Amino acid sequence: MNGLSYSIAGEVFARFSDYRRGVVLAYDVRNGDSPAELMQLLRQEESRARERLKLETLTLDPRLASWREAFRLLGYKPGDFRPSIEALLRRVLRGQDLPSINALVDIGNIVSLRHLLPVGGHAIDVLTQDIALRPATGSEEFTPFGSQEVEHPLPGEFIFVEGNVVLTRRWIWRQANHTLTLPETTAIEFNLDALPPVTAADMEEAGKDLIKLIDRFCPGRRRFEILSRGNPRLLLGGGS
Repeated sequence: MNGLSYSIAGEVFARFSDYRRGVVLAYDVRNGDSPAELMQLLRQEESRARERLKLETLTLDPRLASWREAFRLLGYKPGDFRPSIEALLRRVLRGQDLPSINALVDIGNIVSLRHLLPVGGHAIDVLTQDIALRPATGSEEFTPFGSQEVEHPLPGEFIFVEGNVVLTRRWIWRQANHTLTLPETTAIEFNLDALPPVTAADMEEAGKDLIKLIDRFCPGRRRFEILSRGNPRLLLGGGS
């Protein structure tokens, strides 16, 4: 992992100049089943989401509306390809309890619900190449979570990749089998994605919240950086 980089292509910022991606990197973490205390926090955030949001007016919330508009601008019909935060909230607002996957995944869901941000986690202890958010050429390969069939993204589609392997399609839509966070995962990076009206201060708060939960339930070395138009690249490896 040392020497590998993480970058966001200039084409992304050319379309969305105020876009920010908070990146929490955690190393030597101890993952596994979620303890009862962590599950209680997840259920609390589900209840809180049901209190402050309604399914009928969900898409009017500014934090979700900004993603739907971005998807429209990119040619992704948001009714067919829902931004991940919207898909997550729809499940919760329909009364479904989110299943516990493992502690790190559950932590990501807690922060996503609490801050109404797309939060995606990727195991980085399996990486051998640089990772990037960039437009697709169309030659990349994507194996959706739960499938063995290989797909190819559309040329120009925003994809998160390791080399030529797609980790997430349509920016924040669907994750691949590769880099799934497993109980045995020891190093992870979380993406916290933000478009206006989410501010840099909002992003800092969400990142610190995520780090506190990692420290509490899966302690290890970690750091937090925000990728933006003025800071589009970071190096993987290390930690505080």
